[in-house]
Amino acid sequence: MNSNVTDLVSGMRDERRTTYPVLAVAIVAIAAFVILAVVVRINGTVYLDEKILLFFRDPENLAVPIGPRWLEQTVVELTTLGGYPVLVTLVSAVVGFLLVSGQFGPAIFTVGAIVSGTIVSSMLKYVIERPRPEVVDHLVHTFTASFPSGHATMSAAVYLTLAALIIRLVDRFIVRLYVLCVAILLTFIVGMSRIYLGVHWPSDVLAGWSLGTAWASLSWLAVSGLREARRHEKAE
Repeated sequence: MNSNVTDLVSGMRDERRTTYPVLAVAIVAIAAFVILAVVVRINGTVYLDEKILLFFRDPENLAVPIGPRWLEQTVVELTTLGGYPVLVTLVSAVVGFLLVSGQFGPAIFTVGAIVSGTIVSSMLKYVIERPRPEVVDHLVHTFTASFPSGHATMSAAVYLTLAALIIRLVDRFIVRLYVLCVAILLTFIVGMSRIYLGVHWPSDVLAGWSLGTAWASLSWLAVSGLREARRHEKAE
């Protein structure tokens, strides 16, 4: 294999023990997304989707979410953690750090993994073209189709991919565990915020989590493959 390609993962840790578990996660996540897409196409999730959306609203006024006023404003602010401005800023900051520290390969790989995930998510939205929920008022503006949730997809893809990058670059177990837990928590908060705000069906969010997790897992496996190829190159 061309050494220029394997240079993308230079400096990253080998994690050969995780290959099969991560592969299993990728397969389950892809299967979950495909099943959701098929069921959504035949309107098989409508009843449960509506029940969950209505659970988060005042039954006497569906324009008002449950909880105090400050909670609504907090969720509006939290949902931006899955928006493109925040994600682009975060990824740019991380890539910038990698570049100034001389880790050009990981920087390029990170950009490629996240940009490709964004393209796939956007294409799927265009192909499936599911309308946004209309059973409750939207508490923030939206401009694209509903399935899969872009915020859920990209928060999972970005936060989990960046967590995987950090895990590959640090040695201490507690640091790696902390980073992974934070990434999962942020992904969960963003997805739930889209349901609370009424801009996505719950099945959109589940599909987004599945797709983003699958993409991050595939990125991890790609790193593992390149690391293995790099190891063989050095052995020759």
